[in-house]
Amino acid sequence: MAMNLAITTPLTAPRLPLIRPSASAHPRNSCYPTMIVSTYHTKKSCRFSRFLSPIPSTVSSSGIASTASDEDITSSLEKVEVYDLMGKAIPIFDLWRDRKAVVAFARHFGCVLCRKRADILASKKDLMDAAGAALVLIAPGTVDQAIAFFEQTQFKGEVYADPTHSSFDALNFAYGVSTTFTPKAGMKIIESYLEGYRQDWGLSFKENTRSKGGWQQGGILVAGPGTSNISYFHKDKEAGDDPNVEDVLQACCS
Repeated sequence: MAMNLAITTPLTAPRLPLIRPSASAHPRNSCYPTMIVSTYHTKKSCRFSRFLSPIPSTVSSSGIASTASDEDITSSLEKVEVYDLMGKAIPIFDLWRDRKAVVAFARHFGCVLCRKRADILASKKDLMDAAGAALVLIAPGTVDQAIAFFEQTQFKGEVYADPTHSSFDALNFAYGVSTTFTPKAGMKIIESYLEGYRQDWGLSFKENTRSKGGWQQGGILVAGPGTSNISYFHKDKEAGDDPNVEDVLQACCS
């Protein structure tokens, strides 16, 4: 069923990274690349949030009302693949084809704001597990960067790399310098550092991040079971534009 999505257009800006071992995470497991496969495989700027029942479209900053549908979202992802920590290509639909999944699209694997968001989501994983919902994180970058992110943060969910940014391009996430360097993003970065999170500058200055990923924004999708069953979709309008976690939990776990 088509569902309206409220969209707000932003500015255009750069992107920053993340690093802190998650306080809520499990002990480091250097064998994770094998574990993640068995865990699952046995089985220019805009933003919108959408939740469960249809949401009336809202007027964007440009004065134009915008809407989208489940079909629009899923058709754009039809040929998209991401890579697990063993380097295996996985059709993105397989992440929620036979289950419900909370899919966090991170700006890049070094981003401090993304690491904080990942930690917040991981702290709710018990609720997701009880509801049968998987926790997944996808970021632009290489498989090696994905492994480094997992080992540094001890993220509780599944981690996938999107080296070509194909999922981010398909979903038309916000991108640009003006969406990255904003007053709000700056305050969020300071706040994250004060809370103990850290950017991984090594990952942040990798060539593929500097050339393509530095200005990328992300979002959160709750989908499945079924490839076109989209119950929640949030697109960050700028770095640090966090959704309401309670809305995410209601979509995945109610």
